Amino acid sequence: MKELSLSSPCFEEGGLIPTEHTGYGEDRSPELVLTGLCEGAVTLALLLDDLDHPVPAYNHWVVWNIPPAARLPGGLPGGGAVGPLGQAVQGVGYGKNRYRGPKPPFRWSHRYRFRVFALDCRLELPPTARKRQLLAAIRGHILQEAALTGHFR
Repeated sequence: MKELSLSSPCFEEGGLIPTEHTGYGEDRSPELVLTGLCEGAVTLALLLDDLDHPVPAYNHWVVWNIPPAARLPGGLPGGGAVGPLGQAVQGVGYGKNRYRGPKPPFRWSHRYRFRVFALDCRLELPPTARKRQLLAAIRGHILQEAALTGHFR
């Protein structure tokens, strides 16, 4: 099977996430690009975690049932259902059903990791689900996985 890779035209791997995509700016989700997505993928799931938060891998964003695509648009709206992503479901991350970008305290530097999973199924989870429930539901259904890490200070 091909290797899946995740990138963004907004920042490079290990690079600085632009303020526009953070809680100090417009808090706008960045465009994401997938390369090497397998043909067998039924849906995608997406996570954004703060790797340097005192709570390990503190979750900022969780989305599932995204139709397989090579590009996920930026600036996605909040809410349980995401129309621009074929009614994908946004669960609760950072207390909200929406993208919540980087916002480290005191403008300290933190690393943030976007992870995408290509899955062999649709998930039956409510919009009240969180990262923990998503990770349990995708166990045994992951065809491919990729990550993109950036930082913000």
